[in-house]
Amino acid sequence: MRFKGLDLNLLVALDALMSERNLTAAARKINLSQPAMSAAVARLRTYFRDELFAMRGRELVPTSRAEGLAAPVREAMMHIELAIIERTVFDPAQSKRRFRIGLSDFTTIVFFRNVVDRAAREAPAVSFELLPLTDQHDELLRRGEVDFVILPEFFLSSAHPRAALFEERLVCVGCCTNSQLLLRLTLDRYMSMGHVAVKLGGTRRIPVDESLLLDFGLNRRIDVLVQSFSMIPPLLVGTNRIGTMPLRLAKHFQSTMPLRIAELPQPFAAFTEAVQWPVLHNSDPESLWMREILLQEATRVATKEPSINRTSEGAESADVFAPPGSPLS
Repeated sequence: MRFKGLDLNLLVALDALMSERNLTAAARKINLSQPAMSAAVARLRTYFRDELFAMRGRELVPTSRAEGLAAPVREAMMHIELAIIERTVFDPAQSKRRFRIGLSDFTTIVFFRNVVDRAAREAPAVSFELLPLTDQHDELLRRGEVDFVILPEFFLSSAHPRAALFEERLVCVGCCTNSQLLLRLTLDRYMSMGHVAVKLGGTRRIPVDESLLLDFGLNRRIDVLVQSFSMIPPLLVGTNRIGTMPLRLAKHFQSTMPLRIAELPQPFAAFTEAVQWPVLHNSDPESLWMREILLQEATRVATKEPSINRTSEGAESADVFAPPGSPLS
């Protein structure tokens, strides 16, 4: 079919080329031979009067013209898939859908593993691809390249629908031998101690704790930077360093490591983890099904909110893992 002189089948080829950045892989994705895909590239170049792609080894590097076409073409493909092509009635037990989800190690450990277990019972052929968070998650949502993103609510875009999952708060964590955590932690003492802090991989978006400190013009002393919250606890054991991490995750590691958990001083506040999905998936039956599971499992997490024990004097108690037979047990 042609529209204003353009064979619309070429848009399918262009979408595959932008996604795969490799001629052979793109041809395989849409069931074309490599010569047929090469011919499609030549016709696209003629129509748009642009090279569209340059070769760098085996990788196709898009021109600025191709980059500009990528998002509207992807959106057109999604509209066709979700709104025009008739879909069969969704049956979770028969679905082979793979959900692509961007999330942190924190939400994977304390929340999403429950979702995976639940889905395995209801839809054994459904699978998941869990992706690290990046600065481009808004663009990935817009292009439909991820099904969901799970982040603190204030980091989410206003361009796509969202739903709150559960509330979480940050705590200070250190080794059980760290005597500075026996008393209530003041802001001055917290800022002066050596920290193991998180830098979320390649993303420029700073973690919740750093964001709150910067809002108050505060800079702590960072001894070690790590790429995920789950890397913090091993670097605290046997030292006087401290880390800041979500309470549920701290409790998870406290069950196997000699860790002490203490309340943070002001200005730290609770935050809400939320899920976001592409606006074009809003009526997608498979997305609706997964959203329902996410919300139900989030309710279960929210009803099991952990706490930190307190002494009668108001200081934090020794909320500590103690190995059997140790002086602390």
